[in-house]
Amino acid sequence: MKILDKKNIKEIKINNKILGKEPIMISGPCSVEDHETMRKIVKELKSYGVDMIRAGAYKPRTSPYEFQGKKEEGLKILKSLKEEFNMEISTEILDIRDIEKANDIIDVYQVGSRNMYNYVLIEELAKTGKPIILKRAFSATVKEWLFAAEYILKEGNKNVILCERGIRTFETSTRNTLDLNSVSLIHKKYNIPVLVDPSHGTGNRDLVYSLALSGILAGASGLLIESHIDPNNALSDKIQTVDTKLINKIMQSVKEIWKYR
Repeated sequence: MKILDKKNIKEIKINNKILGKEPIMISGPCSVEDHETMRKIVKELKSYGVDMIRAGAYKPRTSPYEFQGKKEEGLKILKSLKEEFNMEISTEILDIRDIEKANDIIDVYQVGSRNMYNYVLIEELAKTGKPIILKRAFSATVKEWLFAAEYILKEGNKNVILCERGIRTFETSTRNTLDLNSVSLIHKKYNIPVLVDPSHGTGNRDLVYSLALSGILAGASGLLIESHIDPNNALSDKIQTVDTKLINKIMQSVKEIWKYR
């Protein structure tokens, strides 16, 4: 695997922080909402020192009848917030036809769980040269996940970031099973940064704080967490979305435990 070769992974910066050297926080609502709500969320998260805003303009949903995101309108809102607050933006693109219109707005592309096996999309995103957060498919082995990352590397893009977001097991008490074994394994064995997403990993906002810190101790370079100023009224994934104020608490706790990794 080329991932084992240190020459094939370069230092990646988010908000001028080098992944792995100091913890990063990527946060925001599951979906891009109206401009005023998004503005309030971004303003608060920036005041806490959040490194990057995440919010879905395009939303892949299991049911075709659920909210699919604001799409191009969502991209325009993200562009406006990026310019106003000087914040880096991460969001997911579902179709290669949307890359051109989004490329000037997005700083870090996300590849969601459903698209980890969409190698055509991954290759086209890799060609932009921008960092890519590659989320683990909920049924993927670590080996399959790493091979998906190789599709980015083979296009000459060394800006690869993995994200553990939980896998599907026989357990039904949580949305997914957050596989911290994989985080620790990748941290110790492979030369690639990995984030932890405790929002999707648990599907339960009450578990996000403890699993976020556990992820850092397991070796994660940072966290990707869904947050909102009014989580009970979030447009999507409200059950797993935390109040933005908890993000500040998590960030302070992460700073304290980072040295024990």
